[in-house]
Amino acid sequence: MYQKYKSAELVKPGGLDLKDRLVGVQRVTKVTKGGRAFGFSAIVVVGDEAGVVGQGLGKSKDVASAIAKAVEDAKKNLVRIPIRKGTLPHEQKGKFGGARVNIIPAAPGTGVIAGGAVRTVLEAVGVHDVLSKSQG
Repeated sequence: MYQKYKSAELVKPGGLDLKDRLVGVQRVTKVTKGGRAFGFSAIVVVGDEAGVVGQGLGKSKDVASAIAKAVEDAKKNLVRIPIRKGTLPHEQKGKFGGARVNIIPAAPGTGVIAGGAVRTVLEAVGVHDVLSKSQG
């Protein structure tokens, strides 16, 4: 299996109590000579709130099956994230396309200071105290 990061520990879903969280649903349109064909794509994050998280993308003609496919895909992409005292061990910077995300460890009692998809992922991991900035 292709693994992007050597330090990321892949996890098997067996025996884990995974909770799924919906990040977003998009309606996509394919224009054909017979008219418009509508479909849906769903992005889901699953996690056990104890350091294991996975993300998945599902596509279908209806929303419910797109979400179900996304959950199955997310369970195939589980990784373990180190958590120290309810926060991350060090600052992380992520980049994909035009988006940039900075995630900074925080003191106990700070809470999850993040918006949108970043908050969903951090809550699924089980991080309680963190600062983040999403740009782009």
